[in-house]
Formats: sequence, C-alpha cells, structure tokens
Amino acid sequence: MPAPQGAPAWASELALAYESGAHGQFILYGNVHDRVAVGGRLINLAGYLENDLLAGFKVVLSYDLGNGLTIERGGELFEKWGGANLKALPREPLAAIQHISRYLRYLGNLRALGREVQENVAVILRGADDVVPADGTGYEHGSLTSVLRDWASEAPFSELPFTSILIADNLNDIERQIAYSAHASRIRVPLPDAPALERALAILKVQEPKAFADAADLSQLAAALIGVTVAALESLVKVRDHSGQALGTADLTRIKKDLVERDSAGLVEFIESRRTLDDYAGQDALKQWLRQDLVLWRAGDLKALPMGYLLCGPVGTGKTFLVECLAGEAGVPVVKLKNFRDRWVGSSEGNLEKIFRLVRALGRCMVFIDEADQSLGRRDSGSGDSGLSGRLYSMIAQEMADTTNRGRVLWLLASSRPDLIEVDLKRPGRVDVKVPLLPTSTQAESTALVGVLAKRYGLALTDAQLAKLTPRMPTLLTAGAAEALVVKAYRRSRTENVGADAALDACLTGYQNPVPADVLEFQMRIAVREATDLAFVPPAFHKYAAQPAPT
Repeated sequence: MPAPQGAPAWASELALAYESGAHGQFILYGNVHDRVAVGGRLINLAGYLENDLLAGFKVVLSYDLGNGLTIERGGELFEKWGGANLKALPREPLAAIQHISRYLRYLGNLRALGREVQENVAVILRGADDVVPADGTGYEHGSLTSVLRDWASEAPFSELPFTSILIADNLNDIERQIAYSAHASRIRVPLPDAPALERALAILKVQEPKAFADAADLSQLAAALIGVTVAALESLVKVRDHSGQALGTADLTRIKKDLVERDSAGLVEFIESRRTLDDYAGQDALKQWLRQDLVLWRAGDLKALPMGYLLCGPVGTGKTFLVECLAGEAGVPVVKLKNFRDRWVGSSEGNLEKIFRLVRALGRCMVFIDEADQSLGRRDSGSGDSGLSGRLYSMIAQEMADTTNRGRVLWLLASSRPDLIEVDLKRPGRVDVKVPLLPTSTQAESTALVGVLAKRYGLALTDAQLAKLTPRMPTLLTAGAAEALVVKAYRRSRTENVGADAALDACLTGYQNPVPADVLEFQMRIAVREATDLAFVPPAFHKYAAQPAPT
C-alpha cells in the first residue's frame, strides 16, 4: 500500500502504518464526506481509497447499510471460494461481516496447507458508526464488535495480506471497544488546508471558468477560505459559474462565514466585527494588556501568549461586546460555540469533535464560549445525565490544554458565575488571564459610559450637558443598564419632543438598577476574587479581593 504521489498526510500515515506491519485495521474519522483533489479531478474519500490508496489490492470489498456487501474489485478471485455467491451477497451487517470472515478464513486455511495465497484483501466499512454505534446493545451488536476486533489482531486475519478500513464522522460515535482498541490505528481526516484548497481551486477553475476572474490568485483565495470543505467550495463554484458571477475578494469573508456555518450544522457562529478596542469604554489597563498580547501574537512571539482568557463579571457588563472589539482588533476568525449538547447518546461528544475539527483547520483563530459555567460541563456530574457532563468536560479540558494550540487558538470564556467553572479549566495552561468586567465605580465613569452610548444612538448630548447631569448619575452602572437608560431617554425625546438632556434628566428620576443590588454585589465579589491582576480592578472595588469567598 504505497501512498500515491501527492497523497494527503492522513493517507501517507495510513500507508506507512500498513506497510510497516504496525497495524492492519484503521479507523478514519473526521472530514470523511469531503472531496479529494487527485490529478485533474475531485473524487470522494471512498473512491480515493478504492482506486488510489488501495490500487495494489487485488480484492476490495465494501459494506454499508444502504448497499450491503459489494465487491469493488477482484470478483473473479472471490468467486473461486466455494462459499461465494455473487448474486446473493448479504445485506444485513452481521451476515455480511461473517461472510467476509469466512472468506478470509478460507484464505488462511489455504495458507496453512502451504498453498500460495495471492489475494491481498481490503475491506472498507462505510458508516461504521451505524453498524457498531457507541450506544449499541444486544446480541448482534456484541457479535459484530467481536468479529471486527478479531480482524485487527487475531489469526488468521492478522497473518494475511489484509486490511480493514472503518469510516465514521466521529470517533466517539463508534463502539469504544473498537474505536479505542490498541490494535487499531485511529486516523483523523482533517478539513483541507490552504494547499489542498488551492489544488481543488485549480481543478475547478478549469471545469467552471466563469466562476473565476482572469487574474484570480488561487493561493490568496485558498488562504481566505481555510475552514471550508472542498465539497462546499465545489457547490459554490458551480453556482457562480452558472450565474456568471466570479468569486471576488470583497465577498470572501461572507462566503466563508456562510459555508462554514452551513457545514457545521449550526454548531458554531462566526463573529464578524468592525469594532476595535477603541470602541470599548473604560478598562484602560485591560485594553493595554490585550493589545500587548496581540502584538506578541502577530510577531509570532508565543512564549508569553496566554492560552485563554476568562471574562467574568455581573450580567450586562459587556463581556460579549468586548469579544467583538477584540475580534475586530485582532483581525482573525472568531468562532462562537452554540448549543452543542444533544439529547441522543454520543451526539454531544460528536458535535464537539466537529467543532474541534473546524477550529484546528482554521489556523489562527479565537474560540468564544459564552455562559461557560453552563457549557463546559463538570468533572463529576453525578448520574443525572448519564455522565455526559463529565465526558464533555474531559474533551474540552484536553483540547484547551493542548500546548500545540498556543499561538493558533485563543480561548475566550465568559461567565457571570466563574465560581461554577471547574478549577482545572481555569488553571494556567488553559486560562492564563482572568479579567473582571465590572460596573462603573464613580459618577464620572457612569457619565462617560452614557455619553459613549448616547452617540451610538444619535442622542445629541454636549459635554456640558453631560457634566451638568453627572451629580445625578447612578454608580454601579453596567453597559447593559446604561444602554437601557439611553434607549429610554431616546424614546422620551422622540415621543415627547423634548431635548436630549431633558429626556435623560427625566429618566434619571426614580432610576433603579435592573439587577438587584445583592445579586450585583455577589457577582462583583466573585469576579474580583478571580482577577489575575488587581490592575484590572478599579480601586473602589479592591475591598472585595480581601473578603471571604461568597457562598
């Protein structure tokens, strides 16, 4: 099984493991439904395996639930076996797997009798997660598991020129005794990198020329579309060619966002932002720190670059807004994790696998997890969710601690209850910088915040008018509360035809903070105690650092 020239890295890894005798069974997972650029054509993964990687095998069999057992190559050799009946190949999984095993035992018997066995056999099992799912039970599931495990390590299978390749979307969707067997090699098929996309674009440019400008820079297009599958790219190019609309650099960001969100089945959302840290009011020490980290990131000086940030503070303090500003300042993709939890056994873990696959493909990016105390799971979740929370916690903790991601992936966690996040997830090496985002501590800060938001809403307030209202401004004003106050003033000015200063003055009469005072103080104390550096905390709130932990 020599790897063809120009083979993808995963194919070369598989070929090396087989040729060296290290493994005979392989589990391919990840981006297994994509297309591969081979020569001047794009083919699916199964076709690439059958016709290119397994070109030297005389007998190639395949199985999936829809088509049953199929002889892809070597039917005349297979027919020599007395048990062969090419007109009635089994369709049910157990019968098909046992049928293949009997054929292999026949070849093993010939070898034991001293007969030369010329047939080298490969079996491709598509949809292995449907045949032996992780949540499978019952006699037939156990029988399938037993046979497939035997293929990997037991005689006569291990003594024959035989390989079995199991294909699934997610490793965690396959029966664990098979997926994590010491005798099987697990090979992740990643999303295409820039060179792979460039090769695909070169083929598509020949096939669909009207989708490309004459002077299109394919390497630039490929670099801009990292994270997109070849299959999605092919569909896009065909539509563009049919409509005569060439791909342009101006719409690449939108195209990538649409394609990636579609391929990820709604598990992630791309945050696009034209804001910068200049749009974030206050927190000068924090903004300086973040900008220093971005300078290190751009320069490739990664030794002091954090693996992740924890943004904590009361509700409404602008944690998500800060992420948007940081995204615009950094100029890198920001992926927001949506609800990846699923009610079906194994689905949540599979969803996380898909997300991690995308993150790895994007290269330099940020991953934003809002409400992290709810999303990240618990080390010990009890029996209420059948251990799901613990499994998710383990997967996320492992990914966040992967030191090869330093400088490639920056984790951004946001929570108003950081005390509910597992301590291990907040430790240095996963989250190196913990930042408290707090309400205003003085009336002057409240005035500055209201002034910034008033400009955004077109509420005309002069500096003199704001200064006059400062003594009436409430403290402990969050960004959310300040925005609500400005919106109320804007509404009053429009509906009652009064000046902006009079409208705001009227709204300040009888003002009450939308967050109860005890809740606000509780969340502030937690945030201050979590802070990596008291330089991030206004002096008025330093007192919370020395107080006992809230209960």
